[in-house]
Amino acid sequence: MHTDRERCVRAVRSKDARFDGWFFTAVLTTRIYCRPSCPVVPPKPENMTFYPSAAACQQAGFRACKRCRPDTSPGSPEWNQRADVVARAMRLIADGVVDREGVPGLAARLGYSARQVERQLLAELGAGPLALARAQRAQTARLLIETTELPIAEIAFAAGFSSIRTFNDTVREVFALSPTDLRARRPGRAAGRSTAPPPATPGALRLRLPFRAPLNPDNLFGHLAATAVPGVEEWRDGAYRRTLRLPYGHGIAALTPAPDHIACRLTLSDLRDLPVAISRCRRMLDLDADPVAIDDHLRTDPVLAPLVDKAPGRRVPRTVDEAEFALRAVLGQQVSTAAARTHAARLVTAHGEPVDDPEGGLTHLFPAPEALAALDPDSLAMPRARRTTFTTLVRRLADGTVHLGVESDWRETRARLLALPGFGPWTADVIALRALGDPDAFLPTDLGVRRAAGALGLPSTPAALTARAAAWRPWRAYAVQYLWATDSHPINFLPV
Repeated sequence: MHTDRERCVRAVRSKDARFDGWFFTAVLTTRIYCRPSCPVVPPKPENMTFYPSAAACQQAGFRACKRCRPDTSPGSPEWNQRADVVARAMRLIADGVVDREGVPGLAARLGYSARQVERQLLAELGAGPLALARAQRAQTARLLIETTELPIAEIAFAAGFSSIRTFNDTVREVFALSPTDLRARRPGRAAGRSTAPPPATPGALRLRLPFRAPLNPDNLFGHLAATAVPGVEEWRDGAYRRTLRLPYGHGIAALTPAPDHIACRLTLSDLRDLPVAISRCRRMLDLDADPVAIDDHLRTDPVLAPLVDKAPGRRVPRTVDEAEFALRAVLGQQVSTAAARTHAARLVTAHGEPVDDPEGGLTHLFPAPEALAALDPDSLAMPRARRTTFTTLVRRLADGTVHLGVESDWRETRARLLALPGFGPWTADVIALRALGDPDAFLPTDLGVRRAAGALGLPSTPAALTARAAAWRPWRAYAVQYLWATDSHPINFLPV
């Protein structure tokens, strides 16, 4: 979008928050860059130039605006609606792969050379993987500086910097303030002390996760709470809470919907996991979606329009662990939500890694495929055919034959899943929809979708419904949410 100058200027003049994250406005006279909705008086058009990423602005020598804080805007929705190399690379960078494995590791995961990845990112985003990762580190550093009392030296390494000197130089360059000056300017800071209430648990971090309005929390949190696996997930005191398996350790996330943000409280065993934990929580809640564009498209169908108008802004409830969700999808084949939770809870109790949760009832991490590789199939209380499906998937995930991650190619991964015994279209499609994040995944064989289709006068046979749903592309995953919402199932209601 940043190449459409006229459209960008209109968005800046109207202070349209919908475009935050789509592009950034760099002001030639002040050498700062802003989000489109910056509250200051817009500069003259001739003094504006536009970039596709904060990293590109920083590489060009611009500093972040102190008023609109462009580094805290929602991410571009493009990276979650595309499956090309650039989108997959951006999802991996957000997941911290460059910091942990370097550019060669990023390229290896994508199946391209480092030079090819660098070239494609530069062409589309104006910055290479190192610059993009550096911008993310700066954003994490600012978050820790402003929301915690951690010593500056600890923040430097928690944000992913290799040295305190590099940390100091980057913060000064990006924000035009030293780390200590940035902390002194934070909201609620008075007389050198923070007035923010301390978190309920020592070591917990309180964050605000932004999103593009509108956001309907009913099906989003309702689905996560209704399908929660005891010991791994729970709904407590108005928050969805769950354990997280992270690169350097484990964590617990508590997510509470608010009118203009998601309140997030993270307790981490290693602070280096903070950027990854934030990225995975955002992805699970689909917070980088563009609901206006999605809903406007679905409204063009007269059957869906009343559903969208009644409760706009539905998101797709996703996951923080793709392999975990795939295993749970198999456990849920042809059984009720309650039965699927029971099967998963037994696995967690027997094979999950214990964690300590002083705030509630979370007890384990969901078992990794490697921990289930030696599982005795006879210990699974399910039909023989489904036991075979489950153990086969476990082996394929454990040995890497099937890989599920943010970088997965949606079409290729779906084909590999369908080749496994016991995998039909529903299982492959629900994994594509909720684990892989394909915004066009569709469930024509799902009982809830077919029931809703019949009630709305849509074709109820899978082939006919798929043909009818072609008009909803590329947002069929969101159409599924609106169809599901016609039922009285608990997944459609915010828990009380």
